[in-house]
Formats: sequence, structure tokens, C-alpha cells
Amino acid sequence: MQPVALTPPRPRALEFGIYRDGDNNLDASQSLTIAQALQSSRTDSAVEYTVENTTGLRADDDDISEGRKRTDDFTIVDGKVSERESGKARNMANESNLAAFVARTLDNAQVSGAQQTWIDLVDHGGGDGGGLETHTGAVMSMPDMAEAIADGIALHAKEHPDDAKRSVDGVVANQCLMSTMGFADALSRVGVRYLAASPETMLSPGVPTGVADAIAHNVDDPGAMAAAVVNTVMHTRYRTPFGESFGTAAAFDVLDCSPQGIANAERAIKSFNDAAASDATDRTAIRRDVASVEGMVRFSDATPDMPWHADRPAIAVYSTIASDTSLPAQLRADARAAADATRALVMAHQESRSFGPFDGSSYADAAGPTIHAPLSSKQIDPWASHGISETNNAFYDSVDQAKFVRAVA
Repeated sequence: MQPVALTPPRPRALEFGIYRDGDNNLDASQSLTIAQALQSSRTDSAVEYTVENTTGLRADDDDISEGRKRTDDFTIVDGKVSERESGKARNMANESNLAAFVARTLDNAQVSGAQQTWIDLVDHGGGDGGGLETHTGAVMSMPDMAEAIADGIALHAKEHPDDAKRSVDGVVANQCLMSTMGFADALSRVGVRYLAASPETMLSPGVPTGVADAIAHNVDDPGAMAAAVVNTVMHTRYRTPFGESFGTAAAFDVLDCSPQGIANAERAIKSFNDAAASDATDRTAIRRDVASVEGMVRFSDATPDMPWHADRPAIAVYSTIASDTSLPAQLRADARAAADATRALVMAHQESRSFGPFDGSSYADAAGPTIHAPLSSKQIDPWASHGISETNNAFYDSVDQAKFVRAVA
């Protein structure tokens, strides 16, 4: 039996999948992302939203109360919620569950005739350590997130061979610390072209769902799309009940995860790492240069054991070493090449030079993805005993990052 070709009644520019894991302390604050989608959909028909929402929130007269968790599946289109199903709360950090959601989003994209499909991952995040944290503290590893996306793409292609070329064009990480070289590499390996994420922690509700409109209205112009996404994030203000307002991110990037760009960056980074680890290198000088670039989680409430203090902006690290005249000329040239190749991945970014909510910390150097660059052995995977690793990923292995880490830690 031949598959039936589906002709959408009105093609959309974008199918935007919102995968929101509210089984933790962010349930109430990040629920705003769903409200934003509904509000935007009333005035902009270019986007259809496919939503999987695990939450304990429910309407209680004119108020919102919290009770037993459940998972709701639905779509939002033209200002209306449809195809709603509700059931037992799912484990959103389960790879198979995320894969099924990706497949459903792609199925809907086929029906809607969407030009692009993006997935928005909404929850706690920990950079290359993973994200989509469960209420027990477990997380889905970053490689497993990417693999789940690949599995979802394969599921859609199997069920709809007439639409087998459809893929996930981009990932929005409404999770902290996910603008990393490791995550960009993992997504690139499964065919995702764009990553929109912050290198630092964010303030919940985080990335506004308005980024979907920014994508939808620029699907034919990647540069304009990236700029619009970053601008939407960095200029959104949320109001508190006390009349104050706050921005959601200290820095935000859109990265190009195309295979060629990632390969160029990784070749350059590997060459630098191998050179930095050679016996002839002044490791004391390199360590001093790396230490001069502050790691992430730049606020006073951060505890010393947080692993992300060792996640440093890659371009800033390589550029600092490249400008150190005490180091050999070839090593400096290798560092400059690594900086340039990494910078080429950054389609758009903005950063705050004084982010008030984080003690006025400057993020002027946070222009692009981070790398794991610890300065002591205690900073190398300090949560590995809890099953969380920032080094167990393809990027870390392919660029010999362990050699660089051993040279400075």
C-alpha cells in the first residue's frame, strides 16, 4: 500500500515543538512559555506549536493551584488549543519519550506544510553535563538529547517515507548553560543546523516563545533569523509583582552547526590542544591565561563545587592565549586559528557588560560557545560520581580536549 501524500490546507512557515518539563521548581515560572505561544498564535498564523507539557498546574476558579503532575499533549494554531490529550506524568528525561515527541512534531510539520521545524527544550540545564532534570535530580545527558532527536527523525521517516527528508532544523535550549561546543557538535552529528542557547545560567521563565516568530519570519534568511532570535531574547523584560522588571539572559547565541563549520572548528581546536599539551609548552603561562578568563555561573550565590565555573567562553580563552607574547609563535598561531574557527560558528550573539541580576557581572567576553577548561583536578567532572559528566561526549574526544585539560588542571 502506497503512503498517502498529505496536502496541508495552509502551509506554515514553522512547526515549533515545545517540550516543557515542569516536574520541578520551575513549573510555575516556565509555564509562561505556553501562555506566550497561545498569545502569539492569536495574531501570527505563520507558526504551529506542537506541545508536550508536564505540569502540576491547574485552573482553580480565578487562581492557579498546583497538584499531582500530569502530561498534556496538544497543538496551538491560530490562537486555539486542539488535539488535547492528558495522562500520567511522563519522564521527560527519557530518551524514548523525547524521540516520540520529535517524531510527533515532524508529523505535524508535514501536515502543516512547515518550511522548518524547531524543537524548544524547556527545563533546567547544565551545559555538557546534560539537562531536562527530573524531580529526583537525574538528567538526560547531552549526547542522549541529540540521539533522541536523531531517533525521532528516524521514526518520522519510517512512518512517512514520502516525507523522509524532513528533519529538525534548529534547537532552542530554554535551559541554562547550553551554548557549548559539545552540544553544537552533538546536534551537528544528527543533522540539526542551528542551536539557540545561552552560555550562562538564565532567569526563569528564560527564552521567550517569541523566538518562534523571529524564526518564522526569517526562514529564508539565516543571518536575519539569528539576529532576530538573539534580539528577542536579550530585549525581553519580565515584570515582577513589585513593579520591577528583569532581563532573562546575560548572554545568548545562535550557532551554526553545519558539518563543515563544526569540522573546521574542531580541526583547529584539536591542533591547538595537541600543541598546548607538548612538553615544550610553558604550561604555567597557559594556565595563567586560562585563569584570566572567568568561568560561567558568575554570581555570588554560586557554590564552589558547581562544575560550570570551569566552563569558559572558548573564543576568549583562545584569544587570550593568542595574544600572550611569552608563548611560542606557533602555539599563539594555533590559538588564533582556534578562536577564528570558533567565532565563525557564531551567527549572532549579544551579551551584557553589567548584568544586574548576577551582581552586575560582565559578559563582554561571552561571545559564543563555552569549552570545559578546568584549572584543578577537582574541577574535572566533579559530579561524575552522580552520573553527570561534561567530558563523556564526542567533541571532548575528537579534539583531544583531555590533553588540554591535563596541561592546565
